[in-house]
Amino acid sequence: SAPYLGGGFGHFYAYAPVKIEYAVNRFTMEAKRQLDVLDQQLATRKYIACDEYTIADMAIWPWYGQLVLGRLYEAAEFLEVSSYKNVMRWAQEIDARPATKRGRMVNKFWGDDGQLGERHNRKDFEGKL
Repeated sequence: SAPYLGGGFGHFYAYAPVKIEYAVNRFTMEAKRQLDVLDQQLATRKYIACDEYTIADMAIWPWYGQLVLGRLYEAAEFLEVSSYKNVMRWAQEIDARPATKRGRMVNKFWGDDGQLGERHNRKDFEGKL
């Protein structure tokens, strides 16, 4: 998913110095197709692969979870992500996990708030979450 969402859609929608309508449309439709596939998959199970949180969720959530939560490319409204109810549920559930909150904090590299500069053990998170 990353090459189409990040390298394709994200680049042409948000970063390309010249907006090329064909490229934006092409990668928009592919991102929406993948959102639809995820939504159908999540209609029958709690997480991507089964009813338990797995490495599949860990790999997909940083891209599609962040997208539907409005954290990537400022494109949630453009892509009509609220129409993918199952993806929204899945993204919100993973976002609420304590481990996800810690992971976002240590891997954050933009914005002014929430960055944890030093992390050596669990105590580094105390008072930050």
